[in-house]
Amino acid sequence: MIDNHKAGFISIIGKPNVGKSTLMNQLIGERLSIITSKAQTTRHRIMGIVNGKMGENEFQLVYSDTPGIIKPMYELHNSMMEFVHGSLEDADVILFVTDIFEQYDEEDVIEKLGRSEAPLLLLINKIDLATEEQIQEKISHWEKVLNPREILSISALNNVGVDSLLEKIVELLPTHPPYFPKDALTDKPERFFAAEMIREKILTNYKKEIPYSCEVSIKEFKEDEDIIRIYAEIYVERPSQRAILLGHKGERIKKVGSEARELMEEFFEKKVFLQQYIKVEPDWRVKKDKLKKFGY
Repeated sequence: MIDNHKAGFISIIGKPNVGKSTLMNQLIGERLSIITSKAQTTRHRIMGIVNGKMGENEFQLVYSDTPGIIKPMYELHNSMMEFVHGSLEDADVILFVTDIFEQYDEEDVIEKLGRSEAPLLLLINKIDLATEEQIQEKISHWEKVLNPREILSISALNNVGVDSLLEKIVELLPTHPPYFPKDALTDKPERFFAAEMIREKILTNYKKEIPYSCEVSIKEFKEDEDIIRIYAEIYVERPSQRAILLGHKGERIKKVGSEARELMEEFFEKKVFLQQYIKVEPDWRVKKDKLKKFGY
């Protein structure tokens, strides 16, 4: 019955590298978002859907992992921040993730949070790396600065405090029928996740500007009974970046492909054939038409 069903959109907001994607994956029990030690890993708004029952109420939680809030330097960054704004606009609950190491420089995040009337839960992440004194200091600071609905201390990586967070979220949700079919896991197609897995391995295998100048597009995703055939194009901005991405005799890009294929086979639970091509698309990060082509 609809009277016994809660549903809503929960937006995960914060600066880069505070653990938003790790938290998202813990909350939904699936690895949908890229996780690396590099900032600005998430470029899109990625929804993860959880269905369950708590007490007398069934629920559907629609989580949104969003890009870390930054001051835009490229048109790409503007597009990323639009995903954040959209997530705030339709949020029923906001999870503002900060971490124990943040230096109280979240003014840009606070400014964006001021545009939403949704209840705010503030999460202090990475408490496994902090003393009790440091945690209490952070809690005192945020009580004065934001006065959120509640402040919770968590370790997303170690799944500490995440269960109690789930209870708080369900309590705040409105009564509403489900927004998505009950067997849906995400709003993104399979080819999106294939592209993200390649991009994750580029992020972990290259340094400096290479990961940030790359975009991955899946040109063919063909699923047969016993194998998925994927043809991916990796775009860079300059020929010199293409050479670095390839490596000596193509060894570096082969390593990316091998590692990405392993992730895909685990995710899709099927054998994967992956073919990658590298193309040069000059200045794609600053051109609106190119960004639109890549889904921004």
